[in-house]
Amino acid sequence: MKLEFPRTIDGDVEAAYESAVARREPVFVGASIFADDRGWSIMNQFQGVLDRQGQINYSVAYPGVVKAWHRHQHQSDMWMALMGSIKVGIHSEEDDRYWLAVIGEKKPGVLVIPPPLWHGMATIGNEPAGLLYYVTVRYDASNPDEERRAYDSVKGFPWHVRHG
Repeated sequence: MKLEFPRTIDGDVEAAYESAVARREPVFVGASIFADDRGWSIMNQFQGVLDRQGQINYSVAYPGVVKAWHRHQHQSDMWMALMGSIKVGIHSEEDDRYWLAVIGEKKPGVLVIPPPLWHGMATIGNEPAGLLYYVTVRYDASNPDEERRAYDSVKGFPWHVRHG
């Protein structure tokens, strides 16, 4: 298995979203931290992509948890780890490509995951990880745009810590 890192785009999430959908591959947009004597913030991360059809969610995963694999046919995901760190796995069945990214407090930004890529995450480290994510199509329980399979169904994907 050849792992790639998602392409990084400087600039806005809107351009990254358009590129990710057109090329059917994940894109990472780094974020700047604004700090002063009151604290710090990361601002305007979903600007240009928020739509009334979408939905914003926040999820916390405990250490050692792997939440994988799932994909969508219509919905794009935009992930931002606000607390702790997560390892993100992404797989394209169309051309058998694999991507791995580590995002979180120490690497802030938005990871854009377009359809129909399989994707999932694992908490890394000894603390829970918090994932803020925007989806372009809100969840419909009566007709979910989601396929799931087991976390170990992509043979060889390194959810564990890789030493060396």
